[in-house]
Amino acid sequence: MPNGSYRILIVNDSAAARRILKDAISSDPRLEIAGMASNGDTALTHIQQLKPDLMVLDAEMPERNGLATLAELRKTNRHLPVIMLSDFVPGGERAMLDALSLGANGYLSKKAVTAALTGSLDDLRRELLPKIHALCERNRSPKPSADSQLLLKLPTLPRPQKEIAMVVVGVSTGGPQALLDFLPGIPRDFPVPVVVVQHMPAIFTSIFATRLQSKCSLPVQEVAGGEPVTPGVIWLAPGGKHLRLSASASGVVLELDTSPPRNFCRPSVDVLFESAVKLYGPATLAVVLTGMGIDGLKGCEVIHQRGGQVVVQDEETSVVWGMPGAVARAKLADSIKPLSQMRDEVLRRVMQYRGDHRGATPMDGGIGYVQPGK
Repeated sequence: MPNGSYRILIVNDSAAARRILKDAISSDPRLEIAGMASNGDTALTHIQQLKPDLMVLDAEMPERNGLATLAELRKTNRHLPVIMLSDFVPGGERAMLDALSLGANGYLSKKAVTAALTGSLDDLRRELLPKIHALCERNRSPKPSADSQLLLKLPTLPRPQKEIAMVVVGVSTGGPQALLDFLPGIPRDFPVPVVVVQHMPAIFTSIFATRLQSKCSLPVQEVAGGEPVTPGVIWLAPGGKHLRLSASASGVVLELDTSPPRNFCRPSVDVLFESAVKLYGPATLAVVLTGMGIDGLKGCEVIHQRGGQVVVQDEETSVVWGMPGAVARAKLADSIKPLSQMRDEVLRRVMQYRGDHRGATPMDGGIGYVQPGK
């Protein structure tokens, strides 16, 4: 195989499905089949022996199903990308959300496989192969050296800080569970807005917003577009659309668009972060949680340059330390914390300089406001 090829493990209880997936993946000269398994137990053994770069995992299998297999895998291997194959029957979206919460990196409808069994492989290739390449490329990034790991632990000089008026959060792989751990601890009287980009397909974000709402003290809303940004609300970007903060005559509003993906992502953390710091300047607090890739790095660079603050999740508690690790290695993080301490760290930074300006927004002269483009 050519240098830089990726090895794929196929796990499916259907021999016909395994065959068609093998044909589709093998058609790409940059991919090879590391092995195939008909159940979860065999797959876990194959992972140890074959060391694949990615696994395509069937959600519905007898004995150990895909969810149980994924949960067992993530106990010892947090980094192997997994694409979950599932039927999207009524209620199936919630099962897929459970898989994403456990650390699945992507999904594929069984309809694509079924159609390929009776027709052309082209549609299956177009849907599956780009996902494989994107996940494998993001996962095969250089690991930090021992020296860089040591530097992460060195204290940094304190920087001037301002009262926080906006909290923006970026998260990807492992994010649903991380957000369910982090956001419910934010108190009901939290004085600033929280805007979240979670890399997630569009069919899941409304369900996830509902799940968050059932756990959180603050109201949680999936953004529809055009809403005014108000303190004490958690706003969740919908899948498939970029989310930006924009100034209007009446205040700051939430805007959606379908411009091209950035860092393979739409919504993109960079898009949100860059739009936030244009309006809030040094009053911006960015939180980067677990996730594969580097989405959010450019946005954190701008926030750091404008005097805002950046907090990232540590490697030990991240499902994948791609996004937060990239920010930390670039020396843009004001604090690196385990997930269990993230809520208190955010509360401390938001409340540290608050006084008579509690609840101030940039449009009514809140501290740190920067005119767009300045």
